[in-house]
Amino acid sequence: MQDDFSMQMNEFLPLRDVVFNTLRQAILTGELKPGERLMEIHLANKLGVSRTPIREAIRKLELEGLVTMIPRRGAEVAQITEKSMNDVLEVRRALDALCVELACERITQEDMGRLKQACEAFEAAVRTRDVKKIARADVELHDIIVQATGNQRLVQLIHNLSEQMYRYRFEYIKDASQHQRLIDEHRMIYESIVKKDREAASQAAHVHIDNQKKAIIAQIRSEKKKDGSAAGV
Repeated sequence: MQDDFSMQMNEFLPLRDVVFNTLRQAILTGELKPGERLMEIHLANKLGVSRTPIREAIRKLELEGLVTMIPRRGAEVAQITEKSMNDVLEVRRALDALCVELACERITQEDMGRLKQACEAFEAAVRTRDVKKIARADVELHDIIVQATGNQRLVQLIHNLSEQMYRYRFEYIKDASQHQRLIDEHRMIYESIVKKDREAASQAAHVHIDNQKKAIIAQIRSEKKKDGSAAGV
């Protein structure tokens, strides 16, 4: 069981929501690893709460697909599989392309300036080598593009999907060998929007997602091989 996460208290939220958000964030960032058992007593002691909010949080996490219930073993952090990743990225690929196309038409000069700053902030975050900072800068950059569409229904769809996407994106961002590629792809998307070139922006968005997909599949298969080798020892 991992012990490198702690509960972030929030006086405006009920305790059960704070517990849920804490466990959820730990799963999304890999602090609670795929396949790791979620033992109620251990988590309750660690977070200093009763087992009731832990049980409620696990139930909600199961509904989100972040936790699976295994017969005779209990709750485990859901595995990152090619199928689950493909399902998310397939939808995200289409929506991201739509977002950049609409942004080409609707982005304001103010938001264009913010997008430029976000690209620079992402590059600065990469230099820190702090994965959480890089992931946060990446999300903030994409959020500017999404908001620039001016379509609240699309914003809502992307937000809901981003929650599931974050886990896969975090896995991708952990690989430092991909960082320069991410910087280049962000620049390409930004420059396409500046030029109001819908086709180039859409293509850049597709490439951005496709490269993530290839890299994460390679990671998943590599982990499977490691697990297989360990099982054979």
